[in-house]
Amino acid sequence: MASILDEYEDSLHRSVSVQQGRASVAIPHSGYVNARLEKETPIFNKQRIDFTPPEKINSLVVSSNQLCMSLGKDTLLRIDLGKPDEPNQVELGRKDEAKVYKMFLDHTGSHLLIALNTSECLYLNRNVQKVRALSRWKGHLIESVGWNKFLGSESNTGPILVGTSQGQIYEAEISVSEGSLFSTNPDQYFRQVYTLEEESGPAPVCCLEIERGIEGKFFIIATTRKRLFQFVGKVPEGTEQQGFSSIFAVHADHLPSFREFPANLGFSEIAFYTPKLRSNPRSFAWMMGNGVLYGTLDYSRPDSILSDERVWVYPPDIDITVNKPISIVLTQFHFLLLLPDRVKAVCTLNGQVVFQDLFLEKFGVLTRMIKDPTVQQIWIHTEKVVFRYHVQRESRDVWKMYMNMNKFDLAKEYCKDRPECLDIVLAKEAEHCFQNKRYLDSAKCYALTQNYFEEIALKFIEAKQEEALMEFLIKKLSNLKPSEKTQTTLLTTWLTELYLNWLGVLQGDPSQRNLYLDTREKFRTFLSSPKNKDCLFNNRASIYELLASHGDTEHMVYFAVIMQDYERVVAHHCQHDEYDEALNVLSRHRDEKLFYKFSPVLIQHIPKKVVDAWISMGSRLDARNLIPALVNYSQSASTQQINEAIRYMEFCVYQLEETQQAIHNYLLSLYALCRPDSLLSYLEQAGTNPNRIHYDLKYALRLCAEHGHHRACVHIYKVMELYEEAVDLALQVDVDLAKSCADLPEDDEELRKKLWLKIARHVVQEEKDVKKAMACLSSCSLLKIEDVLPFFPDFVTIDHFKEAICNSLEDYNKHIEELKREMEEATQSAKRIREDIQEMRNKYGSVEPQEKCAACDFPLLNRPFYLFLCGHMFHYDCLLQAVFPNLPAYKQAKLEDLQKKLAATSQPSKSHHRPKDADTISLGKGQQSREQIKADIDDIVAAECVYCGELMIRSIDKPFIDPQKYEEEMQSWL
Repeated sequence: MASILDEYEDSLHRSVSVQQGRASVAIPHSGYVNARLEKETPIFNKQRIDFTPPEKINSLVVSSNQLCMSLGKDTLLRIDLGKPDEPNQVELGRKDEAKVYKMFLDHTGSHLLIALNTSECLYLNRNVQKVRALSRWKGHLIESVGWNKFLGSESNTGPILVGTSQGQIYEAEISVSEGSLFSTNPDQYFRQVYTLEEESGPAPVCCLEIERGIEGKFFIIATTRKRLFQFVGKVPEGTEQQGFSSIFAVHADHLPSFREFPANLGFSEIAFYTPKLRSNPRSFAWMMGNGVLYGTLDYSRPDSILSDERVWVYPPDIDITVNKPISIVLTQFHFLLLLPDRVKAVCTLNGQVVFQDLFLEKFGVLTRMIKDPTVQQIWIHTEKVVFRYHVQRESRDVWKMYMNMNKFDLAKEYCKDRPECLDIVLAKEAEHCFQNKRYLDSAKCYALTQNYFEEIALKFIEAKQEEALMEFLIKKLSNLKPSEKTQTTLLTTWLTELYLNWLGVLQGDPSQRNLYLDTREKFRTFLSSPKNKDCLFNNRASIYELLASHGDTEHMVYFAVIMQDYERVVAHHCQHDEYDEALNVLSRHRDEKLFYKFSPVLIQHIPKKVVDAWISMGSRLDARNLIPALVNYSQSASTQQINEAIRYMEFCVYQLEETQQAIHNYLLSLYALCRPDSLLSYLEQAGTNPNRIHYDLKYALRLCAEHGHHRACVHIYKVMELYEEAVDLALQVDVDLAKSCADLPEDDEELRKKLWLKIARHVVQEEKDVKKAMACLSSCSLLKIEDVLPFFPDFVTIDHFKEAICNSLEDYNKHIEELKREMEEATQSAKRIREDIQEMRNKYGSVEPQEKCAACDFPLLNRPFYLFLCGHMFHYDCLLQAVFPNLPAYKQAKLEDLQKKLAATSQPSKSHHRPKDADTISLGKGQQSREQIKADIDDIVAAECVYCGELMIRSIDKPFIDPQKYEEEMQSWL
């Protein structure tokens, strides 16, 4: 396998000279075709609003889809952009020469402030038609308003900040009364909280913004022409309604932190980008004399939320002395500058102008540009035309800029839904990491690209970066599809080879111990990965060869366990005399076949543990398959070790209740060999019923005879019902044992007598014990003294069995008397029977002429009839019809046969000259007479009354209607 991998690496080197268009060897290349099927719309898509104002437009504000514009001197037009066909016109009601200076609309579109050039301010609520003057605001030219986005509502602005042209910052609150249209003073209060100054003194407050950070901290941003101030402080919880005075009070004695730039436009403007509705702004852009200060907002900072600041100078064609910018709007990746005749969009990532839109002179000079933060639409107006920009897919090319800036994570984030662009970014990142010698990171990125596999692999090989090559192969392997089996096999095998090489290098260096352990863990993770399982299993032979070629037995065992090749694992442990480990593997995985295979080896070394493991397996193991291991073991082991075999066999017999004959036979052989005491108890426990005995009786008999266990042989003879053999063998052991055997054939008195005679002969002739012989007579009632006398020798005197003879004579006398008594009782019984017969012959009954048949209810005397003792009377044919169906089949056949014979005897003889004694001759040859046939018929038909006898009792569960005729009977009732 190693040679195959070497050849593959050589092929990678040779592939350098192959042109780019050739087919890939291992991992197919599937590049992306970057083609745009239709013209892509611009990011900023301009639309002219179909609206011709009756008077010139002085000012325009938009928020939350609510548009307000000032027309001419005294007209205010409000349009709900959700209902553009329903404009609302409001008259300011001013008779003087006052003009609208600026308008300010809050984030909800509910509160409109109208600053006049006469240092007055008007207020208009979205839900009313009448404009109200704010008396407390009089005398101040309003330059900016900082709306409260946290406490404001449709009827109340909450505490807000107001900036004037004289540099003062006022705190105010406007509220609409619920009782009437307006309260007496809609402006609740108007108090100064701070004054902004530049080096020359107070300066106009160009912009105000209020933001809330974490932990109740507020950030207030205020700008002048050249400076950007930050006020930071906490408003105590529950006192937000009291305003921001406490924040400004902290800076009463010293200036807050600010940024200052030398150039001056005469004004400044700050714009914010808010990604989602009701969320905090994420970035800002401050348009001032030196350019645009751009940065992000970090609310976690303690003193300043401005972060990552940079100044983008104005493009070269903007001269602040001639055509200075008028307004600025910030989007996610661009800020738009409004010039008198054009709009420029500058990318915030690189400061490059990416969009420019020139307006025709006929539209007039561009006046103002604003953005609706809720719908992300940009509005531009002149004195007579209104334009709207839609921002579409602004981030489409951002990935390129981030990629060129080496900000690859951001680049990937913005092209994750465009695979062709993502591939370019990954390739660039991989090359960047490779050039900076960050080979592992480069490998991870290369694995995700569609670059040619061979080129990348060769690149790492030439750089001698095996670890990075392994990382690349791992990542590439994880990205392969299940159908790419060939590529998966190649990568899996190659990775195994690389891991083994790397582990071999690290293992020999003690200083790299930690790296070795880490690499080993990665290799094991690779081998045990579920995704690689099928591939490794299908190619396990090759993996085993690789592991064997490196001599890595540790991982060979580990891999075998993963592949569930436990046979190889157990074999390995056995080869290295690790028998306990081998048994642990068997016990853990409980594979019956492995137990059968390795038990002969293990039991030779750890018999007790092996038997314990067998017992723990219980009925899952077939003990018959373990007998060869036990036989082989018992032949070479001592008696103490054989006890382990007996212990397992006893478990099978008594706990598992095994009935296999081989198991019982083997246990018998072990008992006969080492435990004769247990042998007899086992046989007795097995019982004497041959049908319930699980061992082989003949084998057991031969085994016991070979080892001289006579009592066990006697027991087996008894089970086999070989009582004569049992008695013969028992007489060699114990006479009492023989006596117990002699009484077993209870149903065969002749055999019992024969067995007892054997015992008596043994006692008389072998033991020569007359008293014991007489005791045999008393133990068996079948033996008589005359049966035993022939066994005694001639010189024995009668005194030894005088008593036995007398007892025998007495028994004979008693038997004679009993026979006499039985004869007398038999004589009396015969006499009584003869008398009963004579009485029955003389018994009669009377039948009245009007009597009727109990079955058919017709007169009885018309036909042959039967009269029963119970009083019931039946015609012969009626009784026969009632009795016949209930007779057994054999009686029905006999009755039919008798009727045929009776009919035959009724026919006249064909020969008129037949001798008179012909009938007598035929009867003498076995023929029945007519009277005998009638008597036999009567015995069958008239054995009992059909209404009073057993026939009626047996028919109690018989249905009244024959089931076969039930349907017919039921239909007849309908």
